[in-house]
Amino acid sequence: MNVAVVVIVFFLLVVLLLLIHLTYRVEALRTMAQDADDPDDQIDQDDTTRARLARTKNYVYAGLVLTIVLLVAIVYILLLGTPWSGHVHEWLNLIVRWMHITFGIAWIGTSFYFVFLENALNRTRNVRPELAGNLWAVHGGGFYYLEKYKLAPATIPRDLHWFKYEAYFTWLSGFCLLAIVYYLDAHSFLIDPAVLPLTSGQAIGISVGSLMTGWIVYDRLCRSRLARNATVFAITGFVLAVGLAMLYTALFNSRAAYLHFGALLGTLMAANVFFVIIPSQKAMVRAAKRGEDLDPDLGKHAGLRSLHNNYLTLPVLFVMISNHFPSTFGHAQPWAILAGLTLASVGVKHYLNLRERGQQSVWVLPVSILLLLAVAFVSAPQPKGGPCTSQVTITEVLNIVNDRCISCHSSKPTDEVWTSPPNGVVYDTPADIVKMKDKILQRVYYTETMPQNNKTNMTPEEREALRCWVEQGAPIE
Repeated sequence: MNVAVVVIVFFLLVVLLLLIHLTYRVEALRTMAQDADDPDDQIDQDDTTRARLARTKNYVYAGLVLTIVLLVAIVYILLLGTPWSGHVHEWLNLIVRWMHITFGIAWIGTSFYFVFLENALNRTRNVRPELAGNLWAVHGGGFYYLEKYKLAPATIPRDLHWFKYEAYFTWLSGFCLLAIVYYLDAHSFLIDPAVLPLTSGQAIGISVGSLMTGWIVYDRLCRSRLARNATVFAITGFVLAVGLAMLYTALFNSRAAYLHFGALLGTLMAANVFFVIIPSQKAMVRAAKRGEDLDPDLGKHAGLRSLHNNYLTLPVLFVMISNHFPSTFGHAQPWAILAGLTLASVGVKHYLNLRERGQQSVWVLPVSILLLLAVAFVSAPQPKGGPCTSQVTITEVLNIVNDRCISCHSSKPTDEVWTSPPNGVVYDTPADIVKMKDKILQRVYYTETMPQNNKTNMTPEEREALRCWVEQGAPIE
């Protein structure tokens, strides 16, 4: 078996080297094609050559990525059950999360920028008939002048920049992160037996299936008559989103439910780019090059999906950071907190969009802020538990911590997943425990989000004892 693995790894390494060589070769051919451009050449023939080179390059890049993924997967499988297993898992989490954030910043930044351009265009003053508007801007010590055509310029430039890979790689890295965190250790992070006793296969199947189903339902709604009325469409979409949030919290661990809600919104955004926006843009470019009449509905439909993506960005960003804030996903009704935060963040984005258009609204921003404050108020910990009848000693606390917490929160964790203490929190000494007493009260007692999925089976009596110890001043003598 080990020999077979070594052979496969060696084969993939050879493939990787060949693909890298082919990448340089394709780039060289592309450069030669550019250098050999003759203004008198036929545009169609030149564009065909360029398109073939672009497709070849894309295939090579896809092969590189696939080969690297296979190599990492084989190495990970090979190291399962060894001391390196948790370490590799942690670094996969780190690297993919880093990539996801980087690509996400690029994608969301692009989305924000182009919606800003659309909102801020000058559409009336000294605008040529073929233009939809223009904009002067200053940035980084330079002045910029941008023009938007109503349909297309008379001649399509050869060096036309496309904004798509930011979206594709954000989604791909996000899905890989979902797999690394929630699929590879579904019983610890995805499944909560107290919510629904699923198997790993069932939970992963529901997860993937929900992303696909969500896109199909959303796409059908966008193509229906309902989309003609923006207000009705927005209300319907929000109601469906709340229903999905409720479904996720009824199936998964609440923390995983939040991440899946964000993954669903991210999937809708990336699918909008892949299935609607880019195909519409390609059809417009193709028609312009052939001198055919452009279908204005293509641009309108792509623009509408782009606007949807713009409104979904803030809810997705919240979900990306939500796992650090247990007062949200740890609430008794986590779906309601998620719905309130989603609606409030969409309201804030709507206010910003209105302002960029030069419009003012006296109620959108205040209502959004009030909703955020209301969510913070509702999610506040509620008093529970009776008076503490006896003094809890540090010895009792240490016994609870050693039995239920120290496997992860130690300078040398023994947990099979965590090779280093989560968030750097350790409970090696009484002083370490006292330092985190407020966090312990919130996570262990009020939200009951620790231990993760109650992996170590902490009892209600133990949680009560920790609460009393903190309220008694957290004495260590």
